Amino acid sequence: MQNLFASKDAQATIDRINNLTPNSQAQWGKMNVAQMLAHCNVAYDMSLTDQYSKPGSFKKFMLKMFVKNAGVGPKPYPKNGRTAPEFVIANERDFETEKKKLVDYIIRVKHLGGAHFNGKESHSFGALTETEWNTMFSKHLDHHLTQFGV
Repeated sequence: MQNLFASKDAQATIDRINNLTPNSQAQWGKMNVAQMLAHCNVAYDMSLTDQYSKPGSFKKFMLKMFVKNAGVGPKPYPKNGRTAPEFVIANERDFETEKKKLVDYIIRVKHLGGAHFNGKESHSFGALTETEWNTMFSKHLDHHLTQFGV
């Protein structure tokens, strides 16, 4: 697992993103490469902006009980797994815009550092440790970058 709070690992992930092209093809799934980048941006949008409303207390409880471990635990995501409705990107997106946004988010997270995230409330899972935040960010990116062969 890459540590996206560390410069070397953040740069390695950015290098993988920079190896994508508008014509990169998915090895599984329904999204094209621009949609995948937009999909990955949602995790950062939820963590760093108020763009998405937080789930109600019952939904948040259910997410913490039944989804949190899959999101922040070490086990890789399965191919073609289900995703939350907020993460579904059905419309076309601009590859360069989404790519720049994602790279900028990775740089921002690295600069904020792990201490900024330690104990920070996640959109869906409650307060997470620095390690859980990193796992969530890193595992999600690795899953989708692997999906597109980089």
